[in-house]
This record gives sequence, structure tokens and C-alpha cells, in this order.
Amino acid sequence: MMRRGKGLRGGFGVVVIVVFLNMLVTVATTEMAAEEEAAGKVKVKVGVVLDLNLVVGQMGLSCVSMALADLYSSRSYYKTRVTLSTIDSNDTVVDAAAAALDLIKEEEVQAIIGPTSSMQANFIINIGDKAQVPIISYSATRPSLTSQRSSFFFRIAQNDSSQVKAIGAIIKAFKWRQVIPIYTDNEFGNGIIPYLIDALQEADTDVPYQSLISPTATDTQITNELHKLKNMPTRVFVVHMLTRHASRFFMKVQEFGMMNRGYVWIITDSIANELDLIEPLAYEAFQGVVGIRTYVPRTKRLNLLKRDWRKRFRRYYPTVEDIPEVDVYGLWAYDAAWALATAVELAGTDNLRYTAAKLNSSNYLFNVGVNQNGPRLREALSDVTFMGLAGEFSLINGQLQSTLFEIVNVIGNGRRNVGFWSPETGLTRKLVDSGGAKGLRSIIWPGEPIVTPKGWEIPTNGKKLRIGVPVKDGFWEFVKLVRDFETNVTIGVEGYCIDVFKAVIEKLPYKVDYEFVPAEKSNSIPGGSYNEFTYQLFLGKFDAVVGDITIRANRSTYIDYTLPFTASGVAMVVPMKTEKNTNAWVFLKPLTWKLWALTAGFFLFIALVVWILEHRVNEEFRGSSLDQICTSLWYSFSTMVFAHREVTLNNCTRLVVILWLFVVLIITQSYTASLASLLTVQELKPSVNDINLLLKNGENIGYQGGSFVYEILKSLKFDDSQLKTYESAEELHELFVKGSINGGISAAVDETPYIKVFLGQYCSQYTTTEPTFKADGFGFGFPIGSPLVPDISRKILEVTEGERMKEIETKWFKNVEECTASKVAELSSTRLSINSFWGLFLVTGVVSLSSVVAYIGKFLYDEQRVWQNNVEPSIWRVFCALTRKFMKRDPTAHPLRRRASMNDVPVLARRRSF
Repeated sequence: MMRRGKGLRGGFGVVVIVVFLNMLVTVATTEMAAEEEAAGKVKVKVGVVLDLNLVVGQMGLSCVSMALADLYSSRSYYKTRVTLSTIDSNDTVVDAAAAALDLIKEEEVQAIIGPTSSMQANFIINIGDKAQVPIISYSATRPSLTSQRSSFFFRIAQNDSSQVKAIGAIIKAFKWRQVIPIYTDNEFGNGIIPYLIDALQEADTDVPYQSLISPTATDTQITNELHKLKNMPTRVFVVHMLTRHASRFFMKVQEFGMMNRGYVWIITDSIANELDLIEPLAYEAFQGVVGIRTYVPRTKRLNLLKRDWRKRFRRYYPTVEDIPEVDVYGLWAYDAAWALATAVELAGTDNLRYTAAKLNSSNYLFNVGVNQNGPRLREALSDVTFMGLAGEFSLINGQLQSTLFEIVNVIGNGRRNVGFWSPETGLTRKLVDSGGAKGLRSIIWPGEPIVTPKGWEIPTNGKKLRIGVPVKDGFWEFVKLVRDFETNVTIGVEGYCIDVFKAVIEKLPYKVDYEFVPAEKSNSIPGGSYNEFTYQLFLGKFDAVVGDITIRANRSTYIDYTLPFTASGVAMVVPMKTEKNTNAWVFLKPLTWKLWALTAGFFLFIALVVWILEHRVNEEFRGSSLDQICTSLWYSFSTMVFAHREVTLNNCTRLVVILWLFVVLIITQSYTASLASLLTVQELKPSVNDINLLLKNGENIGYQGGSFVYEILKSLKFDDSQLKTYESAEELHELFVKGSINGGISAAVDETPYIKVFLGQYCSQYTTTEPTFKADGFGFGFPIGSPLVPDISRKILEVTEGERMKEIETKWFKNVEECTASKVAELSSTRLSINSFWGLFLVTGVVSLSSVVAYIGKFLYDEQRVWQNNVEPSIWRVFCALTRKFMKRDPTAHPLRRRASMNDVPVLARRRSF
């Protein structure tokens, strides 16, 4: 008995169905013929070649009969009546071809509906073309079966290749980088593959492997293939099979544990269109699968057919208990019969005869007559258009035009719509005419996770990734092999690059087992190069390479790099040379120009403060305006070189002067020490500033062995005799000490990370200078297309931007500081700046301003009668009166009264008398 629409299995069941169908069709045809002859209708024979032991054949035949009945009941005025001659092809190519020949030779049919499969159609198309009999298939979807082979072939179904762009859009939407197609190893299965691969390439997705499953494969063969797939990192699969083969395959997939979290399964419309025909036990294995289905619009006419479907289907198959739901193939069969009957009416019945066959004893297959009505029927069928059950019916070059697909997700006992796809709008959550949002609804993947699988993972077969690391004789801060001193066996790998890699791997959301494999020494020292080392990855010796590997364009042609994790650039290192300072203006260098300007400004400021506080009480600051200015400036500037002889009488002046004298003392002492240093200490400068000068003079230049810097130097036209290699910072220093004359070097070109390490040890002796060359820093290498690259690149950004990177750098480069020519000059400089004295200037300025404010405040208080008793108060007049008063002596001041009591003898005269 059938389950979920499965037909009867076994020879006896098939025979019963075929005998019953032939009896049913014969009786129906006889009754219809009698009625039609009485009514003057013309019978037109049409052959039907289907696999009647399969659901798609049983459903197709019933839908064809229903379409003819519905058409003629609504168009009783038609003069023609299609009568069916049905032959079972028994699901074989030979029987299908024999059935077509029998229908053409014996029945002289005007057209043939069928066959079921693409393999059968491949033969029948040739027969129909020879006899000029239209072949109309609603289920042969192989792309190569086109009207280009025969203008008498009509496909009332979607071409398999029409769905590949929808699959590519899904892959691209979820950013999966690798996909493995799994398909039946026959003409139906491999027909879609070239189109699918092209669509995946447009989505920037690789196909690392193609899995072929034979239609007759045993359980062991399927299990072996699944074992191979499980050991691959790719976890996204596209399955293209017939439904009966897919059911068995997915049950094995479930048994093998490949329907769990992390896996992605996408099925083509050949399976998704018949999900309702899958038995319940097999349906459980499809949970989480995403399918591409042909979209069928919901119409009133379709709803009526589905409502009456069970009753009408049972007329044709009374022995079937579990009646299947009509699928798109049944609807296409309905529309095909409707279109054919319409075309038969349009073509007319003037010439329904065959010409006699031309006998050819060497090829019996071509001993067929030619249908005289074939060309007219072909043209009529090409022009038929109507709104069918499966959508708009329109044929272009013999192909049904329909490109809208529905994306479904298999959940529980049913399926859930997650979106649509069309060439015009791409992926949308709703139909195009409703203006739906782009993308798909949330999908429940195998294992019931909502989070989208990343599409790959490290195989769980116990195999560790082999991580190649270079062997180095120096610069061990980056990569260092840890060896056993007794056996000299490598027991570990450490270094800056290794710690960064470990930190990145720890941040991955999944476990990655790996082991470090030291490269052969010849691949990483001057006997080889880093190019050769990275090429070992391309050859498959390693699964990845980690170390101080610079990202280079030529290497990226055979490996994929992650994002860089170090600074980039290549620069030249040169020794520092010393020179004595013989500049005539060297005496200005101890102080920066800002400090010179600030000091001069404070001299003027102190002169003003002293004048304000002294000119009203001290005769030495009296006189004409010019005398007062000169005396004040003299008093202020003379504090820099000797003690002045003018006596200050105001206590506030004495406080200001004491502070200023302290500031001047500190500045003059510092100036003296700095000037002495400039005149005696030698100045450091780069010994070479132009690499072209080295080339012109034939001097030697160094580079690190195995580095790509050699290629840069050769591009600059350096001869091999001028190039010297080194492996460590100490060896580089020794080459500099020797110099070019003694077989050493005058300069070295290297990458920024190595230069920092070198200058960290010899900062006072060397510096960097022009030129600088572009480089992209250090990165990790993986095989091209490796899905690890984007994940590790993202984690590199997290590590480099976090505290972990600072810890690693401190661990390996704690003694390395930025050391350039400007840094050396700054370290050796004895120039004094404002930063060293701003505190002294601040205190002096605050005290001076406070004294002036207090003094002026007291003056305004003493002279309040000037601005309070004025008859006609005016701000300007008051200001002028106070100014005149402020410029005069203050006879009431204590110093002046004391001087007057001493017989009016000037202080200066008495002091000079001594």
C-alpha cells in the first residue's frame, strides 16, 4: 500500500495498476468516441509515456485526464477530442523509447505526453523529431533538453538551471565561502552542475569537491562517501537528486550524524517540489533543510482542484489508500494537457495522416513515418497562452517561462516559508508585488540552532593542523625553537609571532587542534628564502604557516594571508657620525626661542612692576619720563649680570626683586651649563642619507638572509658583490663595525620590526633614514580559500586592539624603544625649554601682580577725595586727575619723610661720599 503518496511497489502491484488503467482508459475512450461520433467530433490520438509505478507518473496521468475532462466540459463547442493511448515506460530508457516507437508506428499519435525522466526524454526527443511528433514533458528538467535539439520538444516545467542563481543568492547572503554539490551520477544529476558552479563563482564561493552518488549505490557506498565529506572542513552542501534517492540518502546522513549543528543542507526543486511525497520516517531526516521550490500562485481555480482532488484521483486509482497531495508536477501535467488540447483544436484536423516510412534495414529506429500535421500542431502549441494552475502558461522556444522561486525551511512535519527569489528583486521576505524586505526570514538549521552556521569547521577525525614555522639563526624575539640541550631535539616553539597566533586561536569560538612543525633549515636561511618556505604550504606540506612572514603580492598568488599584526614598512639603518658645533650663533642654542621670548618679556614686566612700586617714593626712579624708563629697564636687565646699586624703598618691591633674582640665578646657571655642553660635546648625525650614494660609491649594504629585501635591493641595481647577509642583530652590528672597506657594510635595509629590535640594543650608535619602502607587515598564511582566514583576521583585530597585545609586546620587546634620528637628537640635546621653568615664572608673575594690585588699591583709597568730591563727575576727568596724582611724588610716604629728616641730604650723594 502507498504511504504519503508512494505508488504500489513490486511487479504484481504494477501489473494490476497498468491493467486497470488500460481497461479504464479503453472504456472511457469507447464511451467518449460513441458520444463524439454522434455529435460530429473528431478524435485526435495522443500518446502518453509515463512511469506508472511512480507517484509522479500516476499523478501526471490523472491530471492529464482531469485537464481534458475540464477543458471539454467548459468548451463543448470544440470540434476535436483528444483521446489518450497510455503505455508504461517501467522507469527504463529502453521501455520508454520502445513505447514511443510503438505509439508512432502503430497508433500514429499526433503528440506524446512524457516521458517522466530526463534520460528517457533524451532518446524520445530524437524519435519525435524524426517523425515530427511534438514531445511534451512536464518532468524532464535537465538543462540540455532544449528546443535547440528539436523544435518538436516542449518542456512544460522549469529548467533545472533556472534555480542556480537562487541557490547562489542564498550562499552569498550568508557569506559561505565553500560549498560541496552532492548529486546523482547520471544525466539528470550532472546536468545542473556546470550552471551551479558558475552561479557559486559569481557569489565568490569555491567548490572544493563534488560528490557523486550512484542511483544504485549501496548503503556502504553512501556511508563511505559521507565519511569522506565529514572529514572535510566544508559544512555547506547542495543536494540535487530525485526524491526517491534523496529520501534514502538523507536517512543515511542522519544516521551518520551529519544533521547536527554546524551543517547546512540545501535541496533543489527536484526534491523540494515533492516534499509532500516523502514518507514520514524519511521526512524526519530532513529537519532543518532549506529547499528551493517552484512558486505556485494561490488561485480560486487551484483551490477548487485541490478540494476535489482526492475524489477525482480515486476514480483513477481506487486501490490507493493514502492519496498524495497534488504537487507542481501534477499541475504542470494538467496545464500541458490543457495546452495540447487547445493547440489540437487550433491546428485543425485537415491532415492527421502519416506518410509511409522509408525502410532502412541498417537502422530500424528510423523506420517511422512523418506526421503531416506535426508542424501545424507545433506552431499552434507555441502560440498557446493562458493562466494555468501552475501560473501563467507561455512557451518561448519550447520552454515554460517561470522564474519565481519560494524558499522553504523543513520544520517538524511540514515546511515553513522563509522568503522568495526572482531575477529582478533577488531574495525577499515577501512577494515582489507586496514590496517585501530584502533577505530571508530566520531559519532553523539542523540541530535546531537559530544562529547561522559558519559553513565550515575543523574535521573531527583527530587530525591536527600542521603549522609550519621558520627556522631562524637570529632575531629570536619573533620565532625561536626551544631545543633539548642533551639531545638537540626541538621540544617547542616560542616567540612574539607564536604568542600572537596562540592568543588569536584562543579567541576563536571553536576549538582548533594544531601542532608546530619546524621547516627545513634550507627553506628559511640564505640557502633558501621565505618564498620557498611559504611555497611549502602551497605544496601541501603544511596546513598553515606562522612566523615573521611578510605579506607580499607574489606570495599571495599561491597562499591566503590574514590581516597583518605588526607595523609595516622597510627602512635603511645607518651608523651615527659625530661633529663638533662650530656655529657662530651657538650661544643662542641653550635656550629655545620660546624661553628666550618669555625671559625677555619678564624682564620688561619686572621693570614695569619696579617702576610702579618705586617711582612715587624713590628719588632714583624720578626725573623725566625717559629717565624713568631707562632707569627701570636698567634696573631690571642688570639683574642678569651683576647686583644693581639702586636702592629699593618699597617693601613690595623688595619681595618681587628677591623672587626675580632667584629666577635669574637659576636661568643663568642653566644657560652656562648648556652652552658649555654644546661647545664641548660632539653632535650625532646619520653617516649616510642617500642610498643612491652607496650605489654610486660601490659601498656594501646589508639585508637579512632569506628576506624579500634582496628583491628590493636588486631592483635598485645593486650588484650581488655589494650585498651582505646577516642573521641577527649582533651580526649586523659586527658588519657595521667592519665597514665596507673591510668586508662589512655602510648601511642595512630591513623591515620595521627587525629595525626596532636592533635599535633597541644600539640606539645611540645607529639610526634610520630615507628611503622607506612599502610593506604590509607580518601575517599568517593559509591555503587559498581556507575558511579560517576571515575568522582569524577578525580575531587578530581583537587581539591587537586589546591589552593582550601589549602584554605580548612587553614580554618580548620590553627593552625596545622607538629610536630614530630625531629621538637620538632629542636625547642628546641640552637645550632648555619653558617646561623646565614655568613654575618659577608663574610664582614670580603672581607675586608681582599681587603687589601691583595691592599698591594701586591703596593709592585709590588714599585719593578717594579726588573721585568722590568732584562737582561734575566724569570717568575720563577722574582718570586723568588720578593719573597726574599717581605720576607725582608722595611726600607723605615714610621713606621720603625719613630722607627729609636727614638734612635733606640725598641718599645717593651720601653713599657716594663713602
